Amino acid sequence: MDRGVHTRGKVARLVAGAESVEIKATVPQQQIEGGLRRFGLNAGNDEERFIYFFDTPELQLFKAGVVARARRIVGGEHDSTVKFRPVDPATIDKKWQKYKGFKIEADASEKGVVKSASLTMPVEKGLIKRVLEGKKRIPDLFSEEQKAFLLETAKARFDFDRVIVMGPMRAWRWKFEDPGLPWPLTAELWQRDDGATVLEASIKSPVVQAAAAGGGFLAFLAELGAERDNDQQAKTRWALDYFAARARGSLRSKPATGRATAAATRPRGRASRK
Repeated sequence: MDRGVHTRGKVARLVAGAESVEIKATVPQQQIEGGLRRFGLNAGNDEERFIYFFDTPELQLFKAGVVARARRIVGGEHDSTVKFRPVDPATIDKKWQKYKGFKIEADASEKGVVKSASLTMPVEKGLIKRVLEGKKRIPDLFSEEQKAFLLETAKARFDFDRVIVMGPMRAWRWKFEDPGLPWPLTAELWQRDDGATVLEASIKSPVVQAAAAGGGFLAFLAELGAERDNDQQAKTRWALDYFAARARGSLRSKPATGRATAAATRPRGRASRK
């Protein structure tokens, strides 16, 4: 690793303006099962959730740096999030700081650092299901504050009549500790309806610890024998690419309905419960 005058303050500059840093690494497919066993992670001790994304079949929002999603946590609260990235924190109005669900975060991986701004708001239980059934419109999942935040940060208007539901994505999330690492660990396993999975391991640290946390986390993974995932595909992109391709295929095979609630997929099994 290079050290010297040319590296001084390098990480600090990359994460400047963020409130916290999340350092992420995806686990190669061949090591997912072993990794879950290593830490005793299973469906009996998880926080199960279902995740829905909202975008056009061409991923118009995602390509503009916008991620819109809703989450339903089994036995917990439901919420929706609008996120914009990359951002320069200095350009984000401080008025958004009054909202509990607002945050500016730096996402770090072996591919680099990206800063994002997001606003999360609670969603009434049952509303996600009504949107999926076509009884409510997709914009009903997002508050007026979230819509204003999106317009202000993205500086663009989107045709929500073309936005569809992409999901659900079944997910499991665990928080735990390991004596070999001073920062708590989070593991999140996502599963598409075709059975494909992606496992992401991450830690969060204060900005002032970013350099030490990043180096320490990667060294910890190396010590465990975790192989480098050459794809290192962010789980959001992995999910969106799949559902968007399926939606485009569906649109080619039948006339468009023009319904804002047209779903790329329909929920199955447990995903259909409130």
